[in-house]
Amino acid sequence: MRRLLPGRGRRAALAWLGAAAWPALGRAQAPARFPQRPIQLLVPFGPGGIADLTARSVAEVMGQRLGQPVVVENRPSAGSIVASQAVATARPDGHTLLLMSNGNAVSVGLFRRLPYDTLKDFAPISTLGAFDLGVFVRAEAPFATLAALLAHARANPGRLNVGTIAVGSTQHLAAKLFETVARVELLPVPYKSSPAVLSALRAGEVDVAVEIVAPMLPQVQAGAVRALAVTSDRRNPALPDVPTAAQAGLAGYEVASWNALAAPAGTPAEVIERLNAAVRDAVAAPSVQDKLGRLGMRLAAGSPADLQRLLEGEVRRWSQVIRAAGIEPQ
Repeated sequence: MRRLLPGRGRRAALAWLGAAAWPALGRAQAPARFPQRPIQLLVPFGPGGIADLTARSVAEVMGQRLGQPVVVENRPSAGSIVASQAVATARPDGHTLLLMSNGNAVSVGLFRRLPYDTLKDFAPISTLGAFDLGVFVRAEAPFATLAALLAHARANPGRLNVGTIAVGSTQHLAAKLFETVARVELLPVPYKSSPAVLSALRAGEVDVAVEIVAPMLPQVQAGAVRALAVTSDRRNPALPDVPTAAQAGLAGYEVASWNALAAPAGTPAEVIERLNAAVRDAVAAPSVQDKLGRLGMRLAAGSPADLQRLLEGEVRRWSQVIRAAGIEPQ
């Protein structure tokens, strides 16, 4: 039998070992079964709000589909930074998720520096849905329509005050965009919470409020508050008789808040695909549709690419609104 040269022998042996080891190596590199443990969903808002209710409703059904519970943890902070940073720096294995919102897009223009890149440090999963804002006055107000409100504002520049939650919030920026599009000058009055805005409106401390529809619905239905318009591109199913701002004569004014799910960048595509499928099932579930639909939320899942495009567009839009409003980044 011909004898192999020492160098050739070593190369042959290494090649044989490599071929023998390849199946084992392939198994080691293949993604493990997902999920392997409970999934943590971080919500950058306090409990009880529409974002929290959305997260909990969707998480319950997702957990059933995935075979592991999806546990909601509230980590409220300015600009959604605390929860967002925790997810951006988490292990990218799909077990730590973020309830993303237009607040993430707004923060890009509000803060000089964020501890993460909003467009690069997250792996989009899916949108969950959108919820409208509205323009509200108290029932006794002399403004029966949005047109009447705008006529009064133009005749009395700077004298009509508008209540919103904190400076830099979606509601506050929606009010600033309202001023820009309508070409009116309003006096903004910020409050700490939506209930505080409602109390101020009912007490006559503010003339008008720009607020998410859901917390205002009971007061509208009770006849204590009047909705002059909703801010989206279509009428809200919970307020079918209330026109959109465009239908009420304010063309070009359109605002909707939204929620979505994202994972840390680098999460395997197979994991994102499974999470996306679970979101789609959850959003389509009758229990979720009923619970969130009664709050006026328009539920809609989508692809990761859809969410990435939405986020990029919202970052551009709200950065422009912040600059136009003269708000200095913090």
